[in-house]
Amino acid sequence: MKILSINTASPQTLQVGKKMVTTGIFKEPRQGSVFLGELGLEGDTIVNRQVHGGEDQAVYLYSASDYAWWSDQLGKDIPPGMFGENLTITDYHDGTLRIGDRLLIDGRVLLEITAPRAPCAQLTNKMGDRTFARKFVAARRPGAYARVLAPGEVKVGHEISWLPTDKDHATIDEVFVEWHRKSWSETVARKALNSPISKIARRIIQEKSGLAL
Repeated sequence: MKILSINTASPQTLQVGKKMVTTGIFKEPRQGSVFLGELGLEGDTIVNRQVHGGEDQAVYLYSASDYAWWSDQLGKDIPPGMFGENLTITDYHDGTLRIGDRLLIDGRVLLEITAPRAPCAQLTNKMGDRTFARKFVAARRPGAYARVLAPGEVKVGHEISWLPTDKDHATIDEVFVEWHRKSWSETVARKALNSPISKIARRIIQEKSGLAL
């Protein structure tokens, strides 16, 4: 597993419905080393902090294998950063990741998986397809948010070691699937709430499931 692209954004405007909104979804690849701190990559823009960013969702990861799948589905090449991810990495599949799994970059920078990404209006509009949110949900390839436990410099080519949790926490795939159902499975909700899941995801799960763990 390696870093293929490091992506950050400057603020840009995007038309969402009848409104023009400021967004940080237009990520572009960076050259050289970039500092990854507890609140994300240096020089990145996060606008809607109700659903993105913060210490528990400091970095968003998406895999090249999932990019290849989307390219095949959409019939075109898709450049790194298109999904708004900060780190494009090689080959994990999101369904194998659990909340609480850790990723060690270059033996120094340590991340902890905290939540799947849910599709937002900015992603739908960026893709130019009003139905894209439904396609994203159906694809079950959401990418993963992570918190930064040990900050440091990252660059393209850095090796990433996967350190799976030994706890029976919910997987990224389980959380993503339940997120888009009308009601939560109590079993999955409890597994998720007993894990080091992001505060944003925790609040939403508690509201939808009625659990207060």
